[in-house]
Amino acid sequence: PKNAPKNSIVHSFNRNFAKRADGNPNTHAFVASPELTAAIALAGRLDFNPMTDALINENGEEVMLDEPTGWELPPKGFDVKDNGYLAPMEDGSGVEVKVASDSERLQLLTPFEPLGDSITGAKLLIKAFGKCTTDHISMAGPWLRFRGHLDNIANNTLIGAVNAFGKKTNFVKNQLTGEYGGVPDTARAYKAAGIKSIVVGDHNYGEGSSREHAAMQPRHLGVAAVIVKSFARIHETNLKKQGMLGLTFAKESDYDLIQEDDTFNFLDLNEFAPDKQLTIEIVHADGSKDTIKVNHTYNQAQIDWYKEGSALNKIKRENAA
Repeated sequence: PKNAPKNSIVHSFNRNFAKRADGNPNTHAFVASPELTAAIALAGRLDFNPMTDALINENGEEVMLDEPTGWELPPKGFDVKDNGYLAPMEDGSGVEVKVASDSERLQLLTPFEPLGDSITGAKLLIKAFGKCTTDHISMAGPWLRFRGHLDNIANNTLIGAVNAFGKKTNFVKNQLTGEYGGVPDTARAYKAAGIKSIVVGDHNYGEGSSREHAAMQPRHLGVAAVIVKSFARIHETNLKKQGMLGLTFAKESDYDLIQEDDTFNFLDLNEFAPDKQLTIEIVHADGSKDTIKVNHTYNQAQIDWYKEGSALNKIKRENAA
């Protein structure tokens, strides 16, 4: 709750975003080394400086903490009896991975089909407003048990993103029906109708932990392109690996042109090339149009991923040759 008490904690692992530690959005979590975290815990004060400040022992005496010592790595290595490594078969082509068809946790992946060099009639799925992290795109917590089942975990896709129209989460317009509903359900409706969808985002879209599902899930639900003001670098690369279009507005103000009922036509995707802008025609509900330029950072190898449907598709084809 927003009225939860404000407090600060210090820990030594790199997950310090809101609500991660205790579910309280008002907890500020600071990351420090294990040594400094331990020293602050012993002192019970956030302003404790182990280099200059003393602690009081059980005898009432002031004592200083010794400087930490030890090996960065054990000189004789680690005593590992079983590292869990199994060497792959020289020829694994005949191996069959059996997964129960009714499993809720596991599902074999179906290779993504290439999106092609002509994307027209694509519908806006959501115009995300403000911060949109990978946790907003693919939430963790109770959803983690579905990480091996793409279709099930896709039911959390973008449910944490704030829709620029109405400023609500998981509440977007289905252009086919005119009704409002959740993002995953709306995406599935477009996909079932054979219509690609588009996600529009703000600055630093996809920041946070570099979870691959944040790219796989929209791709699975039929999202063809993510067009934003700017990307978090790793998420941008993950979109490329899944054979999607990760694009940025050439003019940031073009973000404001996007309306709730927009349809997107890519005019020159057949000329997709490194260092060459793409042109998109945006058709509004009243029939008026805006034409915008978008930038991308794809090199030729990454464009090949797009043309193959994904990086994995390309690797598979090359290994089969």
